[in-house]
Amino acid sequence: MQKHKGNRKFYYLDNAAATPIDSQVLSAMNKAAGLYGNPSSFNNAGRAARAEIEKSRQAIAAFLGARPDEIVFMGSGSEANNLAILGSLSGLESGTVLTTLIEHRSILEPLRRLALKIKYISVDQTGLIDLKEFERLLGTDCRMVSVMYANNEIGTIEPIKKISRTIKAFNKKYNTKILFHVDACQATLFLEMNVQNLGVDFLSFDGCKIYGPHGVGGLYIRKGTVVQPLIVGAGQEHGLKAGTENIQNIVGLAEAISLIQPAQGIKISALRDYAIGKLRVIPEVMVNGPAGDGRLPNNINLAVAGLTSEVLLLELDKHGIYAGSGSACTSHGVEPSRVLKAIGVPASHINGALRFSLGRATTKKDIDYLVKTLVKIIPQLAKRYARLR
Repeated sequence: MQKHKGNRKFYYLDNAAATPIDSQVLSAMNKAAGLYGNPSSFNNAGRAARAEIEKSRQAIAAFLGARPDEIVFMGSGSEANNLAILGSLSGLESGTVLTTLIEHRSILEPLRRLALKIKYISVDQTGLIDLKEFERLLGTDCRMVSVMYANNEIGTIEPIKKISRTIKAFNKKYNTKILFHVDACQATLFLEMNVQNLGVDFLSFDGCKIYGPHGVGGLYIRKGTVVQPLIVGAGQEHGLKAGTENIQNIVGLAEAISLIQPAQGIKISALRDYAIGKLRVIPEVMVNGPAGDGRLPNNINLAVAGLTSEVLLLELDKHGIYAGSGSACTSHGVEPSRVLKAIGVPASHINGALRFSLGRATTKKDIDYLVKTLVKIIPQLAKRYARLR
């Protein structure tokens, strides 16, 4: 529970959309605000700014098990996804790309702009990809595989190491160069991020998902991978993103990464399981996604029969509960979630999707309040809207 000015209580359960900025991150950003020089300028002010950016790049590279020159700072995770896909595949006139229908739109929409054929790997009712089908779909004409590390709506953790081993073996056997891109924006706080262990060529991450600033993200690009810039006009970020770097946000991103403690996931996953256990007994509620360790520690996804996400979210707002209906990037759409469609959520429930994403500040009392509120409002809303039909 937190408080607004005026002492009004609220419960923030939309951390998958954006986390609060950590106080230590804000402090680091405020300090960096004094670096007014242009990092590309050949003077002391510029050199001081450049030194801070490169210090941040080195810290993030160490976290990822990468080289500093393999890290490119971007404006968001979505921008990083676009650079990985369009920067490496634009201009190719033939070939295929393998992905899934449960990817973020910043993966699917860039792919649809290419001349390449897209093949979608099936997922089961928990959102887990079919590895045997994936192996069958791989071919010598495949240019890239793009699979997100952890799903932003239902929290499914995909077997990234198994996928990378399969790609590596295929490349060796057939002398191909299939690239492997992973959107790790939701995974960064909780899962292994060492790119050598994961075996990826590209890995995207985002500041606003890890208690860092909005408007900054990054892309790991394995050394030797050929990528063309999407934004041209200058030589910043190894020539891959023109424009003066946002020093404050870059410093804030590095500070946020330095504060990540994987053990925090143990506490949050216990709260998640406690909440799911309570929510499952509500008659109108269906819990979507995998159970236990196969799910992100902070993710709870529900579907409520006979009601819409909009109605539920507005009512939850009145009770001080801030939640989401799925991807924040698509929450204003009127179509049912394609992720929930892909995993077979029935028509009776699919329009009533709710996503609760827990955070560092979430407590057991917050969960109890959430459950108590849902138990009360779902029947009330069902009666109200039944009369209007």
